[in-house]
Amino acid sequence: MRLGWDEIKRRAKDFSEDWKDAHYEKGETQSFYNDFFEIFGIKRRQVAVYEQMVKGLDANRRGFMDLYWPGTLIIEQKSAGKNLLAAQMQASEYFNWLPERDQPQFILTCDFQRWNLIDLDNDGAELSFHLKDLHRHVTAFDFMLGRKVSFETQASVTIKAAELMGKLHDALEESGYTGHELEQFLVRMLFCLFADNTGIFQPKDIFLQLLENDTKADGSDAGNVLSELFDILDTPEGERLAGTAAELDAFPYVNGQLFSGRLRIPKFDATMRGHLIDACRHDWSGVSPAIFGSLFQSVMDAKQRRAKGAHYTTEANILKVIGPLFLDGLKAELAAIIQRRTGRDKELAKFQDRLTRLTFLIRRAVAAIFWLLPIVKSGGWSWNV
Repeated sequence: MRLGWDEIKRRAKDFSEDWKDAHYEKGETQSFYNDFFEIFGIKRRQVAVYEQMVKGLDANRRGFMDLYWPGTLIIEQKSAGKNLLAAQMQASEYFNWLPERDQPQFILTCDFQRWNLIDLDNDGAELSFHLKDLHRHVTAFDFMLGRKVSFETQASVTIKAAELMGKLHDALEESGYTGHELEQFLVRMLFCLFADNTGIFQPKDIFLQLLENDTKADGSDAGNVLSELFDILDTPEGERLAGTAAELDAFPYVNGQLFSGRLRIPKFDATMRGHLIDACRHDWSGVSPAIFGSLFQSVMDAKQRRAKGAHYTTEANILKVIGPLFLDGLKAELAAIIQRRTGRDKELAKFQDRLTRLTFLIRRAVAAIFWLLPIVKSGGWSWNV
């Protein structure tokens, strides 16, 4: 389960207290960051490595990153009181030596007590603070759980997502994998890609790590690995077979029957595997569930996909229309129910039942109902979707 910010802040306070006397780079760094990742419920070894070698542009130069999370984070650690500007310059040099697709968004330099976090995708914005104040700034590390993306970026992010999925679709179709099986397979892939960036799968990027680390470069075993994953996602944690590989057992149970039923899995090759990994590296946290239907339709229609930029309507503009029509009223009704001191559960059940029976003339509008699901669930309710 994804941790809430209250729990994360509590863990951050405990972490600061436990490590308030830390000072020695060589002897304490790895234990320090293992505990830091645990603040977010993440096993560091599943996403990041220590002392990763990187080769310089000059073949005779090389360095070792103190901690490296591909595509996400470089950490350069120093002993207490050492120069963090020098650490930043060193980390920036390592960044430039990495292949573009593996370059991270964030650089963290730290001497245990002083922290400096740089967001390279946000014009190098910096956040500096002391260890004792970590809990006050811990939300700056929301990228550990999946980054938030504003409405303004959703259109371009979604168009790119459609293009990446389209390449996979076309390659699978050319191999003879077509029809309903192809559609069902891509729906499952869309869920996994979205879940990998938004906290449904924990830690972030475990689906990407599974594909990169546990499938062969030629793609020959990728289909088998995905088939095993589908079985795991369809099986509650307490009912899984003993001896299930840890890489698979880390995935949560997904209700709603999305992964139930046997599906003939395509035979992957290196190109198909590459397309899927490229899609995994895309930031799916910016793709709203409200436009999944439109995105998937563009995946299935190559001609429409090529024209997607002209057809895509941003979620912000959709909400300008459907908000006054019905969504604002539903949200107000739900808020009033949640505030009730008596009979709340009964009224929530009735409200939930009514949502399932609503019908709309505008096809896309029905997706907006799913904006209400997290709110209803916060009241103690959950159900198969």
